[in-house]
Amino acid sequence: MLRFALTLLLFTLAFGVLSSSPVFSDLILAKVDRRIDLTSQIVRITTSLKVENAGSNPISEILLSFPENQAKHLAYLTATLNEGKGKGKASSGAGLPTEVVIPKDVPDSLTFYSVSLHKGLGKGESLLLDVLAVFTHALEPFPEKISQADIQLLLFQDTAHFLSPYKVMVQSVAVKLPEARVESYTKLEGTKLSGSELKYSPFHNIPPFSYLPIIIHFENNQPFAVAEELVREIEISHWGNVQVTEHYNLFHGGAKNKGEFSRLDYQARPYVRGASAFRRLVARLPPRAHSVYYRDEIGNISTSSLWGDSKKVDVLQLSYFCSTELEIEPRYPLFGGWRTAFTIGYGLPLRDFLFESDGKRFLNFSFGSPINELVIDTLIVKVVLPEGSKDISASVPFPVKQWQETKFSHLDLVGRPVVVLEKNNVVPEHNEHFQVYYKFNSLSMLREPLMLIFGFFFLFVACIVYMHADLSISKSSASYLAKVQWEEVQATVQQIHNIISHCLTAHDKLEASLRDLSRTGDVQACKATRKSVDSLLKGVSKDLKPLVTFLQSSPQAAHILPKVEELIAKERDLQERLMAKHTTVVDCYEKKLGGREIENRIASNQQKITSLRQEVDDLMEFIDEI
Repeated sequence: MLRFALTLLLFTLAFGVLSSSPVFSDLILAKVDRRIDLTSQIVRITTSLKVENAGSNPISEILLSFPENQAKHLAYLTATLNEGKGKGKASSGAGLPTEVVIPKDVPDSLTFYSVSLHKGLGKGESLLLDVLAVFTHALEPFPEKISQADIQLLLFQDTAHFLSPYKVMVQSVAVKLPEARVESYTKLEGTKLSGSELKYSPFHNIPPFSYLPIIIHFENNQPFAVAEELVREIEISHWGNVQVTEHYNLFHGGAKNKGEFSRLDYQARPYVRGASAFRRLVARLPPRAHSVYYRDEIGNISTSSLWGDSKKVDVLQLSYFCSTELEIEPRYPLFGGWRTAFTIGYGLPLRDFLFESDGKRFLNFSFGSPINELVIDTLIVKVVLPEGSKDISASVPFPVKQWQETKFSHLDLVGRPVVVLEKNNVVPEHNEHFQVYYKFNSLSMLREPLMLIFGFFFLFVACIVYMHADLSISKSSASYLAKVQWEEVQATVQQIHNIISHCLTAHDKLEASLRDLSRTGDVQACKATRKSVDSLLKGVSKDLKPLVTFLQSSPQAAHILPKVEELIAKERDLQERLMAKHTTVVDCYEKKLGGREIENRIASNQQKITSLRQEVDDLMEFIDEI
């Protein structure tokens, strides 16, 4: 505070010499009314000036000066001519052109803005000028840290005298406070505090660059919602919709919370144990907004509400209203220094915002955030135009950074052009309309539907071709012939396998007849079985010959032929030994020999039969795997 006072004192001394120069002395401020609004986190100073030309030459510009500590927080400045008189006076039209200037022989600690008049102010003439200056981060929390139960107190520093390069004849100051409670304030002669309004008595004959410091320490528990970054994406679809998506990175810019947070105390007495916290924000969406959603990283936040036509409905309902108000309630109350991030999205009718002029289409949309009294440190507005747009330009009523980029979405070939506008230190007064102009051929709208139609058409044609096309390998190729030969070899081996299986079945039948003979003694039945088996085996032997001959002549069967031949040889050996056993047993029964005698005669043969049967079974398994 002391530094602030010393700085302005140096300004006063530095400009004492310059006050007599024609640049500054020709104009006189006959009357100055300053109204300082401190009811929110945004400081708004409205100044009504009655300017008179006391010189002999016409004046075409009026200088406004701001000290360094205010200039760095200045977010918005506008000056308009006031053509009315008395209480019914009204400012006329748009603001006058305003720009930063650097007058000669002035210190760098002051920032000057030049207000250009539409016509020069002649000798003896006067005019009424209304100036609105909006400041952000100009209120300092004092103390800087408070507990959950404490109220939020702020410091505001300014000068009671209107800091100007011109002489001021009469000046008054009125300060509007959010609450009637004021901790302290600078008391000057004639100062009056009435409720939540603080007035300083009129000052007379104030010299140029005069400074009279005032400090106000007051209570303000209004939401100090500050968006560290806000990215607004406005996507145009010529099929009838404008989709708006807003990504907020928000924090509480007031006095930081110290100590622990008690949810129980907060829920029991929220306006006492959380007076400085804000629980909800209100976003005034454009008329006829629909498909509104509000979500964060976790998902949709259903505690918020959507208002329209004086009716309250759940935010999840896809409503359609003539006027829409979204009440945003975060998942937790925000105390000083706390942060949250969320996304708002909604759709708008295209016909309300897209127009045509001079062969071009243009989007007419609001620049700032729809949330009330939100300070935005960095605002990025992205306007996504349809693919194929060209001759793109943007018109914004205040200076912004501007560039273009490309965004790819579904069915895009070259991407959609995106106009990017960036501005720092944004306040609700910046929520003015801007325009983005571009040219677009209506036939380009058919590109995506035609891509879908032809895409599905070619897909169906490809399926039809695939179903009817012969994709097999050429029958004359070596690989195809080798494949066919191997398949023939496999089929032949399978036939041999089946024949050997029949032979083994016949062997089992012979063994069964001998068991029946030992049980019944019926020799004739045993001989009949032998006769039928002989007939079967002879037929099988004939079937094997051409199959073996084919395998011997096929190169593809070279690796399997030895095993097949071994299998056939062992099966024949097994067959001969079974026949010999059968003959021996039948002869013994006809000679009426005893059972032990019969076993002795076939014992050696039986061992060989068992061994051969095991070898045949192993070879059958090997061939079966092939």
